Amino acid sequence: MADIDFWYSIGSTYTYLTVMRLDSVARETGMRFRWRPFDVRSIMTAQNNIPFKGKPVKSAYMWRDIERRAAGCGLSPRIPAPYPLADLALANRVAVVGAEEGWVADYTRATYRRWFENGAPAGEEPNLSASLREIGQDPARVLAEADSAATVDALARETDAAVAAGIFGSPSFVVGDELFWGDDRLDDAIAWARH
Repeated sequence: MADIDFWYSIGSTYTYLTVMRLDSVARETGMRFRWRPFDVRSIMTAQNNIPFKGKPVKSAYMWRDIERRAAGCGLSPRIPAPYPLADLALANRVAVVGAEEGWVADYTRATYRRWFENGAPAGEEPNLSASLREIGQDPARVLAEADSAATVDALARETDAAVAAGIFGSPSFVVGDELFWGDDRLDDAIAWARH
């Protein structure tokens, strides 16, 4: 059975659904997921893909769709959540530090919970420090590391790797050379990994 690369960017609204249920999916299916944070905004900007800004009908649909799907997963977001995020890159640089140090999933869940359930935007205070403290990390240390040139470069490398894998949005799942885009394609990715 193949592992699944879970490519995601904190700042993607639909990624909330995946992040909050991925651990239980892993337990239920026996699948292993490798959390791969990247900067989806830079990819979308390069593609001139602005999905919701200035599109009120599409935005209203997105929030209602997330609300419906969240209820089916036992989640209770406060919709609409603050969007778009002002500092998506910082939120994802913290996730890169977490991926290197082994706490990326815990941080990502904590920051999404505060963003979607408490209305505190990810990538900003008080979300950043509160999420880091919740998972036993020192905010001052982690934020200094997240702002380092090494971490800025690491996020850029991961974003380049996402582009090389054909990724254009978040969440995405990659099994070998097969790409599955969207929270609603998670089951398809798992089925593909099993065949």
